[in-house]
Amino acid sequence: MTDAVMLTTKARIPLRDQPLDADYQALVDVFPLVSMRDDAHLSQAIALIHQLLDKGLLSPGEQAYLGALTDLVETYEDAHVHIRDVTGVELLRYLMEEGGLTQKDLAPLFGTPSIVSEILSGRRPLALSHIRRLSGRFKLPADAFIA
Repeated sequence: MTDAVMLTTKARIPLRDQPLDADYQALVDVFPLVSMRDDAHLSQAIALIHQLLDKGLLSPGEQAYLGALTDLVETYEDAHVHIRDVTGVELLRYLMEEGGLTQKDLAPLFGTPSIVSEILSGRRPLALSHIRRLSGRFKLPADAFIA
């Protein structure tokens, strides 16, 4: 028997003969592992992913299912979901809004409130020193702030 035939034979072993059967099969019964059809199906998959992640310690079957489901979501998103690039200043504005921060709150990172104002208005670019401080403050990679 050739290697290819042996691999094919092994690939056809029913899942129920493997130890992850019960938990894996229970999840497949709830949400079958099939290609994402549309954004609504994607939303359901993402909700289930969050439920599994919130659960904490997962069984081998749950881990296998989560891996397969995230692969399906990633494939769909790669083909259908386009996220536009944002500039460092746009990211900074977003972080300020979400964190309830004012220009005055960020002045220590930039030196003065007027520098913050100039950067947010587009009259001045983010300097490398600003980017380093923002990266540290928001715990994001520095390249997130580089245009």
